[in-house]
Amino acid sequence: MKRISIIGSTGSIGRQAIEVCRRYPERFQIVALAANTGGTLFEEQIEQNRPEFAALRTERNINVPKGTRFSCGEKAFEEACSYENADIVLIAVTGFAGLKAALLALSAGKDIALANKESLVVGGHLVMPLAERKGLRILPVDSEHSAIWQCLNFDRKAPFRKILLTASGGALRDVPMEKLGQVTAKDALAHPNWRMGPKITIDCATMLNKGFEVMEAMHLYGAALSQIEVLVHRESIVHSMVEFADGAVLAQMAMPSMELPIQLALTYPERLDCGLPSVDFFKAGSLHFEKVDEKRYPCFVLALQCAEKGGTYPCILNAAGEVAVSAFLNGQIKYTQIADIIEDVLAAEIGGSAESYGALEETDRRARACARLKIG
Repeated sequence: MKRISIIGSTGSIGRQAIEVCRRYPERFQIVALAANTGGTLFEEQIEQNRPEFAALRTERNINVPKGTRFSCGEKAFEEACSYENADIVLIAVTGFAGLKAALLALSAGKDIALANKESLVVGGHLVMPLAERKGLRILPVDSEHSAIWQCLNFDRKAPFRKILLTASGGALRDVPMEKLGQVTAKDALAHPNWRMGPKITIDCATMLNKGFEVMEAMHLYGAALSQIEVLVHRESIVHSMVEFADGAVLAQMAMPSMELPIQLALTYPERLDCGLPSVDFFKAGSLHFEKVDEKRYPCFVLALQCAEKGGTYPCILNAAGEVAVSAFLNGQIKYTQIADIIEDVLAAEIGGSAESYGALEETDRRARACARLKIG
């Protein structure tokens, strides 16, 4: 029986992780659940799963069944991230908060199933050495990084020549460039292949998320920036590929579903049925790959520049991106202004250090303030 703490249980990944655990109750026990703001869904999750501990990061009272201890506030969130009785912590929160969750879980001696991109983008130089020192596993949940992990035979240190990251191109991939300034949040959220949370869906449309995944690959697999190539693959059947020294290329393929990488991170090294239909190659007919159009995806270009510069640039990129995407979703700015805001914040004199979590937290705060000022 594997005991799991789910951080971000009410989000898309968290909900699917609960479904995975429900599919195999003899293998998994959810011992802790944590969310940001709670609500009816969180109460239902507690009622249905009866964890030992439930935590809300914001201060709020909710109804919990007998046998579940409930607490709220920052200390409660920290306890869930490092929950004593958990064997593994699934980190499914979005944004900068994932870095704190990862560092807390690893410091407490817990393996982590990592669905949060930002923890490695912003603080991979802190997370990876900590896991190494502690002898702990980081199990990738991102579909692309799970694919790479599988192609490397579950050995993140295995040698390779090149990583080929695939990208769908997002919901706006066929919208004429001159019309991108008029698209709505509803348009950008209508992803053709995946059903995800709003932030990551917008990041798919801008391909900022693919820039994040490039940085993740650099940390997870020790890849140089020059060893990573991004391909637009509309069908989302090839989830990523790895090229080896002899020229062989291995690809991991499946129908688009996050339940496969979520479940594999929890069942590794076993593969169990996750209810996913087989790929119908006759119906698919052919698979297509295209180069990234850098004019269409300026956020992707900015992310690659930050990956090359390192230091605090990835932290500033993430903070500005979170604020800009939120502003777009709230109708404050146009879609095309997301990249403009990020570029302006990156050009500002933010300063700061990347040497510790506290230093990154301060850099994140300054970058957010700068982004809000530019949004007005």
